[in-house]
Amino acid sequence: MVNSLTVLIIEDEQIAAEKLESLLLETASDIRIMAKLGSIKESVRWLEQNRVDLIFLDIQLSDGISFSIFDWVEVSTPIIFTTAYDQYAIRAFQLNSISYLLKPIRKTDLIQSLQKYRDMKSALGIDFDSLLAQMQGRQPDYKKRFLIQIGEKIKKVDVEEVAYFFVLDKSIFIRTHDGSRFPLEYSLDKLEALLDPTYFFRINRKYLVHMDAISSMVAYSRGRVKLELNPKTEDPFDAIVSIDRSADFKKWLNS
Repeated sequence: MVNSLTVLIIEDEQIAAEKLESLLLETASDIRIMAKLGSIKESVRWLEQNRVDLIFLDIQLSDGISFSIFDWVEVSTPIIFTTAYDQYAIRAFQLNSISYLLKPIRKTDLIQSLQKYRDMKSALGIDFDSLLAQMQGRQPDYKKRFLIQIGEKIKKVDVEEVAYFFVLDKSIFIRTHDGSRFPLEYSLDKLEALLDPTYFFRINRKYLVHMDAISSMVAYSRGRVKLELNPKTEDPFDAIVSIDRSADFKKWLNS
C-alpha cells in the first residue's frame, strides 16, 4: 500500500491492544498495524530495526514505565499516549504538545488524535526525561548548556549566560548577557520544555526571556506589558508580553 499510515501499538494488555487495533482499522482505511508489543524490552528490540509513521504508547507496561524505551533507542516518531493516569499526568504531557487517549478509548477521541497527527505532518520533539520526572513527582533535569557550532568551531554557552532566546527571519538565536548572538537549532516550544520555568518565560511567539534580562516594565495597551530587556532588542516592540500570556507573566514574576 503506497500511501498507508504505518502504526506501532505498544500495550501490555492483549485485549486493550486488540481493541485499539480494531478501532484504528475501523477509523481509517489507510492504516497498517505493523506490530503490537507488550514490553519495554521487545519494543526496544523492534524499534532498533524498524520505523513507523505513528506510535500508540501505553505509559505503564509490564516491565516498567514506557518512557525508559527512549533511554535505549532514539525515536523521532510522533507518539499518541494511551493512559489511565489522572489529569495531573495528562497536563504534564499536554505541555509538551503530546496527544493522548484516556482509557477506555472512545472512537471519537481516536479520530481527533489521528486528525491532529495528520495536521502536524511532522515528528514532535519530546522531552521524555522531563515528562517522566513530573509523573514521578521529582524535579526534572533542566538544560544546563548549549553547544553551538560556528563554522568548524564549537562554542559552549551555559544557560546562566543567556539573557533571552528570540526568533529572527524564522531562525532561533541566543542573546547572552554580554550582548553576543548565536544561532541555535531548537524551536522556542522545545526550549520551553528544556529550560527551568522559574527563570525563563515565553512572553510571545518570538521571545523567551530570562528574568534577569528584564531591566524595566511598563503597562501597555489592552492589559499587556512592555519590557525593556538588557541587552536591548533590535526592535523594542518585539518585547511586549502578549495578551494571552500577560496574566501568567505577572504570576511568574510574583512567584
